[in-house]
Amino acid sequence: MRPKLVVDYLVYLIVRIFICVVQATPLSVCARASKFLAWLANDVLKIRGKLVDQNLKHAFPDLTADQRHKLARRSWYHLCLMVCEIAHAPRKLHDTNWHKSIQMHDIHVQIEQALGRRPVVVLLGHFGNFELMGYCTGLLGFPTYTVARPLDNPFLHKYLEEFRSATGQIILPKQGSAPYIEKVLEQNGTLALLCDQNAGPKGCWVEFLNRPASYHKAISVFSMTSGAPVVFLYMRRIGGPMQFEMGVEGIYDPARDGAKGVKEVTQWYNDMLERVVRRDPEQYWWVHNRWKDDRPATKRRKEQEKKEAARVAQAA
Repeated sequence: MRPKLVVDYLVYLIVRIFICVVQATPLSVCARASKFLAWLANDVLKIRGKLVDQNLKHAFPDLTADQRHKLARRSWYHLCLMVCEIAHAPRKLHDTNWHKSIQMHDIHVQIEQALGRRPVVVLLGHFGNFELMGYCTGLLGFPTYTVARPLDNPFLHKYLEEFRSATGQIILPKQGSAPYIEKVLEQNGTLALLCDQNAGPKGCWVEFLNRPASYHKAISVFSMTSGAPVVFLYMRRIGGPMQFEMGVEGIYDPARDGAKGVKEVTQWYNDMLERVVRRDPEQYWWVHNRWKDDRPATKRRKEQEKKEAARVAQAA
């Protein structure tokens, strides 16, 4: 066996042991442990501390440094608890008891879309427990086709894919999935996508939380070429562990709202994401370098700013 595969398998075993420990631990204890881990990650180890603080400073300029620090810790608590909830989901959530954990908000609108004779594009952000969204929609009898990048570790990838597809969710690879997506839309299927992944310098740039961010143009193109409504969903935690609200934040229907260009559609679903994030900011992935701007013009401007700052410092 190649050295990389040995390392990958050892990492996989460690993750599986960790998951087993979490599954054997009551969720109430997991919640208390998550608070400790959040303090450790945020206050002691300061993992991505500068990036998180910078993101929060741009998104919420009125917050003080202490308020940003506390919000960052709550965000880490959310991330840790999210992992625990995912580990418990196969044992806790079933088609007979899901209603004890999930409240619905305007979800009938999404059901009407899913039962219609048209394709549907469902969008989610790195917000709330988005991993459980596909799992739960499958429980409700509405499986989706989801595009996801394969993990570098093949053993972890297989394990995660088994979880994601356990209730009927079908995972499509990020690379080379265009023919499959076209087929899904032609057959009036439901395509689910994470909308807030960085698309690089050639993406569609729109404002998100007071800064420009890059979005994949393909998301808007899928709707424009197929006439599919775009439904923005969220799954936010309310109350304690494994207590969620699943809801529809908004729907853009080209047949009802008129045809729009790529930038207009992108800005629309970006506004939907910003709305849910501002309501529950601790449930967003602030550790994500969402606003990475590597456009040539931006690089030149930053280099010029550095030179100017150095010149001023020397003059002083």
